[in-house]
Amino acid sequence: MAFTGNYNEYFSEATDVDAVVYLMLANNLIHSILPDATVIAEDVSGMPGLGRPVPEGGIGFDYRLAMAIPDKWIDYLKNKKDEEWSMNEITWSLTNRRYTEKCVAYAESHDQAIVGDKTIAFLLMDKEMYSGMSCLTEASPVIERGIALHKMIHFLTMTLGGEGYLNFMGNEFGHPDWIDFPREGNGWSYDKCRRQWDLVDTDHLRFKFLNAFNKAMNLLDEKFEFLASAKQVVSFMDEDNKVIVFERGDLVFVFNFHSENTYEGYKVGCDLPGKYRVALDSDAWEFGGHGRVDHDVDHFTTPEGVPGVPETNFNNRPNSFKVLSPPRTCVVYYRVEEDSQETKNEDATSLNEAGALKEGQHNNSSSHEESRSADADEPIQMLVPEIGAVEDDKDDEPDE
Repeated sequence: MAFTGNYNEYFSEATDVDAVVYLMLANNLIHSILPDATVIAEDVSGMPGLGRPVPEGGIGFDYRLAMAIPDKWIDYLKNKKDEEWSMNEITWSLTNRRYTEKCVAYAESHDQAIVGDKTIAFLLMDKEMYSGMSCLTEASPVIERGIALHKMIHFLTMTLGGEGYLNFMGNEFGHPDWIDFPREGNGWSYDKCRRQWDLVDTDHLRFKFLNAFNKAMNLLDEKFEFLASAKQVVSFMDEDNKVIVFERGDLVFVFNFHSENTYEGYKVGCDLPGKYRVALDSDAWEFGGHGRVDHDVDHFTTPEGVPGVPETNFNNRPNSFKVLSPPRTCVVYYRVEEDSQETKNEDATSLNEAGALKEGQHNNSSSHEESRSADADEPIQMLVPEIGAVEDDKDDEPDE
């Protein structure tokens, strides 16, 4: 049946009660025997309570897969020009979930990697992946766009899409080929039944940049634990300039999807006052970027509006600071705590170096950015159990 979201569709005689009770019993047994076990549901119906504990009347899964997200990205990449991308629609698709049930977000999975479909990397770069990924030649516009958007799509999915993140093997570095298991239709060939891990280790290929960024975005969560934070505030969706600004935990994220425009002195709202610095930058040299954002700049906040009157704030945030936002980039800012500034600086610097090859690295070029100062309230934060990055390494064969 087609579900419209009406709860009567789930709690009626149409529900397979035996199946629901079986899942409740199974999850209760799993958590009784293995209290630290994590059980994830793959469900397309949107069944309420699927991710709530059995004692609460839920079905008992710890997480559910956010299965609508890959469909949105594939639809955009196949059917919309870059200038037609809606920041509001993308944000809504990523945040459209029940916040009492934890979700594992993913931009693509085995469904896109199996023969007959295309991965995000292949949709972005197509046949140029076979000829244009060498660092020994200048990147074509197709490769430049593909690498930039590949990083942005996966990172935005991770940071806004749920409380966990899933990746299918090889997609983290833009594996160029699909998977096709031996079957009668391909003459029982093993040619595409593989993942070419050596591509990442080949120093002169650009796959290393995508892999390094994937490592860095996971390291970002290890250091700041933003996925475990229930504080998720989208403060601005700029349709004209193709920018999304939001906070997850105490980090501030700025995504610029515009194909050409650089915004200098772009004002972004934030909750806490103080000094902010770059924690992760997709445009860093070690990620195949152009090094346009200066990582040594301190961004001081300015108070906004009348204290205690939220409607007078900037984009509903009591403070703001200004940044440089190059086209097709995402930059994360963290708040420097003065009593541990040195440690935080070292941690954030390491994020932009994580996974990068030690040879051939460049220094980041300077940019013109403004800074401000101010004060504000403490946020109300509720922590939920953390889940790390989940690897989807299923070997499911395609349907015949």
